[in-house]
Amino acid sequence: MISTQRHLEFATGYLELGMVTAAAEELEAIVGSDRLSDEVMGVRANLHLEAKQWDLLLAVARELTRRCPANEQGWVHAAYALRELGRIAEAKAVLLEAAPLHGRRCAVLHYNLACYYCLLGECTEAKRELSLACQMNAEWRRAALDDDDLKAMWTEIAAMG
Repeated sequence: MISTQRHLEFATGYLELGMVTAAAEELEAIVGSDRLSDEVMGVRANLHLEAKQWDLLLAVARELTRRCPANEQGWVHAAYALRELGRIAEAKAVLLEAAPLHGRRCAVLHYNLACYYCLLGECTEAKRELSLACQMNAEWRRAALDDDDLKAMWTEIAAMG
């Protein structure tokens, strides 16, 4: 019998290779209460993200945030699923709720907030959040210049230099 940890390693490897079906099979092979562990749910969230299964991602991510609010992954995934479902204001609200817990160290939280603010036409707030993300990790500026969610700010982002 293969251990849960081994199934998770296999599933993660398959996801890295874009092999969603094989990853799902590995997760399905996990038995008992391990299926509901935070670690398994985290990999399941990644599976739904890769498969673009937004409703399923949202459900798993919300459960992760409920059970383990200290894990930033649940918050970021829940917001992203909402964004993909066209529920931008809700996505923003999720990350604003997460900010007191994760805002000091989670650049992707600020980057995604910048995207959601920009999509909602709140460019002052978008600039502030993008600036925070870039202070934490300068690579976000490059990503922003290619992100359609931030298209309304591309000229300003380019000038950030």
